[in-house]
Amino acid sequence: MSNPSRNRALVRFVLLPLLLLTVALLGGLRVSYDDRAFIFIAPPLITLILSVLLMLLFVRGHLVELRAWVRSDYPLLVNVSHTLTLLSLFFASAQAFNSVLPETGLLFWLFSFFFLWTLWNNQFSNFDARHTLRSLTALFGTAFVLKHMFLASLYAPEGSWLRRLAGVVLEGISLGTLDAQRFAPATGYISFFTLALYVTSLILLAPHPEGARDEEALQVVRAYQKLDSREQRIVREALKAGSLDEAEALPASKEAEALAEDDTVVTQKPER
Repeated sequence: MSNPSRNRALVRFVLLPLLLLTVALLGGLRVSYDDRAFIFIAPPLITLILSVLLMLLFVRGHLVELRAWVRSDYPLLVNVSHTLTLLSLFFASAQAFNSVLPETGLLFWLFSFFFLWTLWNNQFSNFDARHTLRSLTALFGTAFVLKHMFLASLYAPEGSWLRRLAGVVLEGISLGTLDAQRFAPATGYISFFTLALYVTSLILLAPHPEGARDEEALQVVRAYQKLDSREQRIVREALKAGSLDEAEALPASKEAEALAEDDTVVTQKPER
């Protein structure tokens, strides 16, 4: 096995599942403010729904090609490994949401609605893999700043009187439904590390696990399908000519003759 193939296999079968499982374990981890004890919070039901929407977005944005990950011509162990990796991606996504969602109260539902509305709207937008990755990084980064920096500073007991006053006012406006639970500052560091590992795993997640050459071929096919009939005919002529310069040098009559031949083949009736 060559070095590039061996490196891709190590990433696909070892490094990527390890990162996803680490995210799934750390996403629900909190540190108590009082005794610095570890607290594990199970992912709420809404995070599973958000993870389903996110997986659909991965497929629509071509960040994951399901037909390339699970195929009939793969060995059984490879298909099992790929399926477990996709399941790990699902639970890691749920725990990534769990890491940046407030635990209880009105803020929990506000953040959940923010994620749900964003992911639902993105289902009807045109995304590619890079756009999807940038959008998710901005989405989780915004939620991280709001929870672990803004809200944590408002409800910190050692904060200034102005911060405590702003927290009391915000609690009064929400009629006491915020219920922000206090955690040690180490919780924010764990969440940041979790999100960093999650984004890294998405970068390592290849749409086609067999390599970049097949992935580029799929991108070319998708780009060709978006062309109109005239542009597709030019591409075919370029492939027949062997180079784009030779195809551009072809006279216009060649294109007309090719089109006429196509029409003749379609309209010609078989002889009896």
